[in-house]
Amino acid sequence: MMRARVIFGGLLLVVVVLVFQVVRKEQVLAHGTSVLLELAPVDPRSLMQGDYMVLDYAVSREARLADDSGSGPKEGRLVLQLDENGVGRFVRHDAPGTPLAPGELLLRYKVRGHRVRLGAESFFFQEGHAERYEQAKYGELRVAGDGSSVLVGLRDAGRQPL
Repeated sequence: MMRARVIFGGLLLVVVVLVFQVVRKEQVLAHGTSVLLELAPVDPRSLMQGDYMVLDYAVSREARLADDSGSGPKEGRLVLQLDENGVGRFVRHDAPGTPLAPGELLLRYKVRGHRVRLGAESFFFQEGHAERYEQAKYGELRVAGDGSSVLVGLRDAGRQPL
């Protein structure tokens, strides 16, 4: 009887954590700021692998280059400035206590293997639709005030949804 309670308690905890994560992502989708991030050039032969596309953002590369020493924090937030088209440009790494200027927003990152990762590094699509997404020039993210983000879709050079 005690064993069954432990098992069901563990299952309940897992379900509660999963529901919390889903609700949090749904809040970002509903209330987050839409940001377009330019996709950095990637070798087209390795871009498509099955039914997903590996994404590399220009701001990720710029943020990595801004940390010349390579000994910067392994996670934190980037400060982006939105242009008139809603495209985010890297400004600086966030420093605690530094206020944001008008038009700036935060975006969380983690450094893994000398790469700045924004959390949305892959875009999955239906098998057989690779040609449709080969024209992608921007990744569209919804970003919450705390810097958490969710990948919404991809856009072409004219910033139209694919």
